[in-house]
Amino acid sequence: MASNSFGEVFRFSTWGESHGPAIGCMIDGAPPLIELSEPDIQLYLDQRRPGQSRYTTQRQEPDQVQILSGVFEGRTTGTPISLVIENVDQRSKDYGEIKDQFRPGHADYTYETKYGIRDYRGGGRSSARETAMRVAAGAVARKVLAARLGNAVSIRGALVQVGPHKVDRANWDWEETANNPFWCPDPKAAETWAGYLDEVRKSGSSVGAVIEIVAEGVPAGLGEPVYGKLDADLASAMMSINAVKAVEIGDGFAIASLRGEEAADEMRAGKDGVPEFLANHSGGVLGGISSGQPVVVRFAVKPTSSILTPRRSIDRTGSEVEVMTKGRHDPCVGIRAVPVGEAMMACVLTDHLMRHEAQCGGGGD
Repeated sequence: MASNSFGEVFRFSTWGESHGPAIGCMIDGAPPLIELSEPDIQLYLDQRRPGQSRYTTQRQEPDQVQILSGVFEGRTTGTPISLVIENVDQRSKDYGEIKDQFRPGHADYTYETKYGIRDYRGGGRSSARETAMRVAAGAVARKVLAARLGNAVSIRGALVQVGPHKVDRANWDWEETANNPFWCPDPKAAETWAGYLDEVRKSGSSVGAVIEIVAEGVPAGLGEPVYGKLDADLASAMMSINAVKAVEIGDGFAIASLRGEEAADEMRAGKDGVPEFLANHSGGVLGGISSGQPVVVRFAVKPTSSILTPRRSIDRTGSEVEVMTKGRHDPCVGIRAVPVGEAMMACVLTDHLMRHEAQCGGGGD
């Protein structure tokens, strides 16, 4: 009932708080004999790590991962894989003045209401710090996918909107995501975002963002109707990420404005008996099962709740107060959500691949 775990066959559980001594996760269900080392995981943790630009929190965490169990002589053993990252740059004193106050838009009030106690230091368990362990689990999931499907699956993410500013899809270039601090595929949009976020940061405020995750090379046949649909589990995975308020698959809400003949992903005969799709409005999932097309997911992240601008709220006694959060925070937390979204995509695909193998054998069509 505590719900700190995700997945069915490939399953991970995270633990730890933002300002505790460490955070960690335990991965269960990973197959044996998968080559795995700490650098395999560190590669992706370094992409999410805070303090890499002025557009993210300046908390300096190296996020060095340690493998405590489940790996012997460089290969997984089939037993639980335990991972840990020490917290080294906590500044709990930054939160002393608001320990009895509820930050508007944050989980302070709801955690206190549910449990009767909360860790006010950086939000405790509700902090985005927890997502580092999702990225670690996603790195292991990618290794499983590669071992099972021979590097056929590519998972990439991009920021497609910051505040009101969207990318121009005519300028889309995946290579550009490595050339700017925003994971932006449009170099012109990246320039706009830089100036815009400088203004937001200096004003002590924050803005939201939209992230797009695309998985290519996903075999057809993954997903379990009716209650284990691939897109349903993807939506659950992305919605579980801190600060996410909306998820869409394929065209998402925009598909409601199309006519039936426009929305249909028509097919023609392709090579080797594999159909050629003429469109991908459904985002690579039909009837809850992967179609072999790219799986496309987008999610919206709200503005960071911890900001320097005073806001009206109440304290634990019910008295009205004004809350201003000190400390180091992301002016746009959506920037660091890109590798988190990629990780959750990897975990869902790995879980469904293993579920498919358990029921049907093989690795999809």
